[in-house]
Amino acid sequence: MLKVQVSPGSKRGEILGYDEWRKALVVRVRSPPEGGKANREVVELLSKFFSAEVEIVSGHKSRSKVVVVKGLGEKEVYDRAKGV
Repeated sequence: MLKVQVSPGSKRGEILGYDEWRKALVVRVRSPPEGGKANREVVELLSKFFSAEVEIVSGHKSRSKVVVVKGLGEKEVYDRAKGV
């Protein structure tokens, strides 16, 4: 599981990097936080980044989320996240 801090409604969708202080991957998405649009964009962005299926397991209505990257071990997920 990986913590993700999301900023919806940004000018562009991007992964900014891993924030050691928050212990979370910081992500910006263009979509507004309405009707699950931002969540769908987060899943799409992270799925491309990790080349794996991603699922939000908590924080569906929050900027702070927890995701699972299917098919990758926890160490590999954190190594990739911190390598941004």
